Amino acid sequence: MVFRLVLGCGTVGRTVAEALSTRGQSHLPGHTHGSDAINSPPASTPTATAASPSTAPAAYTTTRQSALSLAARTATATSPADRLLVITADQNVAETLRDESIPARRGDPTDPDILATIDHPDVIFIGGDRTDTNRHALETARDQFPAASITAYMGGNPTSDDRARFTELADHTVDATSALVERVLEETTTSEAEAALGLQRKLVTIDGPLAVVMHDNPDPDAIASAVALADIAESVGVPADACYFGDISHQENRAMVNLLGLSLRNLSPGETLDTYEAVALVDHSRPGVNDQLPEERPIDIVIDHHPPRGPIPSEFVELRESVGATSTILTEYIDRFSGTFDSATATALLYGIRIDTNDFTREVSPADFRAASVLRPHVETSILRRIEQPTLEGETLETIALAIKNRVQRGSVVVASAGRIGNRDALPQAADQLLAMDGVETTLVFGFRGEMAFLSARSRSSDVDLGETLRDGFDQIGSAGGHADMAGAQLEVGILGQLDDEAEVESIVNVAEEVITDRFFEAMETRPGVPVSTDHRASEWLFKADADWVESPESVRSPVETDDDEE
Repeated sequence: MVFRLVLGCGTVGRTVAEALSTRGQSHLPGHTHGSDAINSPPASTPTATAASPSTAPAAYTTTRQSALSLAARTATATSPADRLLVITADQNVAETLRDESIPARRGDPTDPDILATIDHPDVIFIGGDRTDTNRHALETARDQFPAASITAYMGGNPTSDDRARFTELADHTVDATSALVERVLEETTTSEAEAALGLQRKLVTIDGPLAVVMHDNPDPDAIASAVALADIAESVGVPADACYFGDISHQENRAMVNLLGLSLRNLSPGETLDTYEAVALVDHSRPGVNDQLPEERPIDIVIDHHPPRGPIPSEFVELRESVGATSTILTEYIDRFSGTFDSATATALLYGIRIDTNDFTREVSPADFRAASVLRPHVETSILRRIEQPTLEGETLETIALAIKNRVQRGSVVVASAGRIGNRDALPQAADQLLAMDGVETTLVFGFRGEMAFLSARSRSSDVDLGETLRDGFDQIGSAGGHADMAGAQLEVGILGQLDDEAEVESIVNVAEEVITDRFFEAMETRPGVPVSTDHRASEWLFKADADWVESPESVRSPVETDDDEE
């Protein structure tokens, strides 16, 4: 049980007291002071509603937000057994708070005799409007309760001496001027703010429809980002379509689109988008690289979180590698543009962030957490649960079973072929299943569809960088990349397209399986950064290398798990 004490009840102090009350505080019984007896209200008494920003001067809005933030940092989560007491010199304020079921008593918050009648609080917030009163209250409280965690609002006119004293005695301080200046700078001069303003300026110049293009076979982050950018464009009067080439084949991705009713346009191969006035790329950054656009297609907007491997041909570019998902960037844009979130878009964005950061455990940033907190009130949680629990298709189970049956293990490393497959999205699921086996720390599962071999790798070993390993093993005969714990590759087995005889096809697949397996084991056993030789067995004649295939081969990864696997 935590006892929180609010000393002084100016604009900031009252906002903090009301906010704490709404978090499930019970009330402090038994203290009396003249006619201001504090009595516990019945359990059914409703708690107060936090004050609206309109009830205070606009200049205090940022200060109140900072006060609430700091108060939250100095307190553990509230529970129904926690206690709250407000001490204020204003009789009317005390009565008003009690009318709102907030325990309050009239008294001088700077008076040691008043504080002496109070049990030792765990957390103190000093929230009067006057600097001199708050300083005196801080000195008295620190003397009376040396072990308490104190957050103090400095008031409106602190001198340098006041600031030094507040900093000396309080665990946390709230300075109105600094808070206001920081908020203004954050909203107008940071790189994030400038990017949002730049996007807005670009959008309003577009005189016609906008195509927002995801990478091929898009994952949740790409889908959510495209839908969000289309929403933003529509909000400024620009009609927009969220577009993609390829398929959305993973069960969870299809569930996401269908359950949320997302409006997407599946482009036909060879479509040039000439009917659109402008084109934007999300979650990838170059036309013709992991999408089917012509490489020379002019691009107007690029928003991505993957590191580029070449110049980005676009008028507006935001490449923010510090965040875990492109959905995080789009969440910030919507929040800055209007703050109004469509529930389907918000749910998609949160799901995109969760998938790309592996539920906030991989390459996550503070911005990802902030975006999630912004989205959370707008999310359809019941639909989100249904998205995360789709029906597992029989073909996926068959692929997993084949991978388990065909596995080759050397030490803690397992490689498995799933043979010829219909749905490549099953490969990373199979890699995860193999990784769950006892004694296994790294897995590679691959399969063949048409003329292509698709590879998906997973690792939980701190000594392995799978992205580097797959680049060493396969970049010279295809394209590969990713992160330390998850990566993938795509190889073209051109000879498969020249064969009609089933026995010959099966023979080539068998040879390719052996080459892929050997190259991966060799890459695992050699020093990172040393490519496996291109004349390795049948590599040179079997695989057709395509150095220009992709800068971020999202198409080899499971769209549901992350779009970052092979960046």
